[in-house]
Amino acid sequence: MFPCPTRFMCGFMPRYALKVEYHGAPFAGWQRQADQRSVQAAIEAALSKLELGPHTIAAAGRTDAGVHALAQVAHCDMAKTWDPFRLSEALNYHLKPDPVAILACAAVPDNWHARFSALERQYFFRLLTRRAPTTHAAGLVWQVSHALDVGAMREGAAHLLGKHDFTTFRSTICQAASPVKTLDALEIEAVETQGGPEVHFHLRARSFLHNQVRSFVGTLERVGGGSWQPDDVRTALEARNRAACGPVCPPQGLYLAGVTYPDDPFV
Repeated sequence: MFPCPTRFMCGFMPRYALKVEYHGAPFAGWQRQADQRSVQAAIEAALSKLELGPHTIAAAGRTDAGVHALAQVAHCDMAKTWDPFRLSEALNYHLKPDPVAILACAAVPDNWHARFSALERQYFFRLLTRRAPTTHAAGLVWQVSHALDVGAMREGAAHLLGKHDFTTFRSTICQAASPVKTLDALEIEAVETQGGPEVHFHLRARSFLHNQVRSFVGTLERVGGGSWQPDDVRTALEARNRAACGPVCPPQGLYLAGVTYPDDPFV
C-alpha cells in the first residue's frame, strides 16, 4: 500500500474551531478581498506562517467594513495535528499588530462547519447619546447628540419580532435566497456609562440579512428621536420595500457578539 502523498487527499486534515475577536475599523470587512485588508486574510496569512498555504477559512458570518466582533467563530483545516492552545498562541503571535485575537481554539470533527453548524447568531449595538464628541469610544459606538425615548423604541421593535418578509430592512445587494427570516429577540436597554448615556440593542436570530441589523437600529433611532411613531415600523415592514426603511446607521457601533452551536466546541 502506497503512503498517502498529502493528508488532505486522504481526508486526514484536522479541523479547528476558532473564536475570534476583532476591531473592525482597519478592515474592509471579514471577507477576503483582492485589494483591501480583511479579517479573513489576516488570519489566513497567520496560518501560512505556521503551515505552507494556501489556507481558506470559513466563518459563521461575514461582517461589513467597520463592524467589530466580540466572538466571531471560524474554522480552519491544518495539515498536522496541533494542540489547540498552542495553535491559538501561535496565531496570536503572527496576527500582531492587527487588532485581531484568537480567544479560544478547539479541535472539531471534520464535518463541523462554522457557518452551517450554527444554530443562532447574536449581535450587539452601542448607540451613544451625548452632545460632546466621543474620545475613548471613538470608532466603537454610533453617536447622536439628542436623547432617545427607549420606551417608544421598544414599542417599534416589537413589530419586528417573529417571522417576516424583511425586504424593507434588507440591502439591495443582499445575496440571501429569501428575505424571510425569524427574529428571535430584539432587546433595547438604556445604560449609563462613564462616557455618557448609551442605548444598547441585543438581537438574536438563526441568520440575518445583509444590513438588517443596521437598518433596524437606524429606523428605531428615528422612533426614539420622535421622527417616527412606533406603528410606523410596522407600516415600513409591511411595505416590503427598501424605500420605506429608515436610514441605515453607521457600522462602528455593531458587534457580532456570539454564535450558538448544538454543542459548544469551546466548553
